Parts: sequence; structure tokens; C-alpha cells
Amino acid sequence: MDIYLLSCVAQKLAVPAPARELYISAWFRKARSYTEGTGQPWFILSAKYGLVHPDKVISPYDLTLNDMAVADRRQWASRALAQLGPHLDGVESVVFLTGQHYRKFLEPPLRSCGLAVSVPMEGLRIGEQLRWLNRALDG
Repeated sequence: MDIYLLSCVAQKLAVPAPARELYISAWFRKARSYTEGTGQPWFILSAKYGLVHPDKVISPYDLTLNDMAVADRRQWASRALAQLGPHLDGVESVVFLTGQHYRKFLEPPLRSCGLAVSVPMEGLRIGEQLRWLNRALDG
């Protein structure tokens, strides 16, 4: 079984909502559709909340790992790993649909646990990611 991890995005609703609906950018909506189409479990990596189940109602916030110091990102990753741990039974692979800051300190411990890690859009700029997602959704 695979587990998918999507990063949070800046564009959000202005009111609390289930996490799958809170993030409203075109990228997130496409990434969510792609991920839901796999039938595999997935979560959102939130700069504020850590690991978030798609159905969990959360409030909007203005925070990104991209602006955090390295020490803060390490602390965030430790929290997210602790939250992810109970969901890893039967998981063979972790698929990241995230930027580098959202996976940098998560990848090594996941790999050291024997999990395969995949980053299908690694190195692609946002427009290229949108094209990749469009092709994946049309395919």
C-alpha cells in the first residue's frame, strides 16, 4: 500500500472547513483529485497543524515552512513523523506531492524504516506540476 502526502498551500477558504476543502488553489485541487483517484490513503502536511487527515476540520492560517528557520522545520518534521507513525502499518511506499521544505526532514527517517519514497513531480516548477497533474488526471 502507498500513502500520499500533499503539502498545504497559501490559498485557503476564510472559514474553518475539512482540510480537503480548506485549500483552494488550482494546484491543490488537482493534486487532491489525482491522489483521491489512486484509492490510497492520503494526508496533508500543514505548516501549522503537522499531519492532517483530509476530513479533519481546521481553521485557516497564514504559515508556510518556506519561511521557517531550519531548526523550526526540523521540529515540525519530528511532530509530523510522530503523527504519521500510527498510519504506516502495511505501508510500503510514501508518495510526496510537496516541495522540498515539506519533505527534507521526513524522507530520511521514512527511508531508514524501510519505506520506499517517491517524489513524482520532483524538480518541476509549478506550471510544469500543473501540466503533470493534468496529464495524470486525463490519463
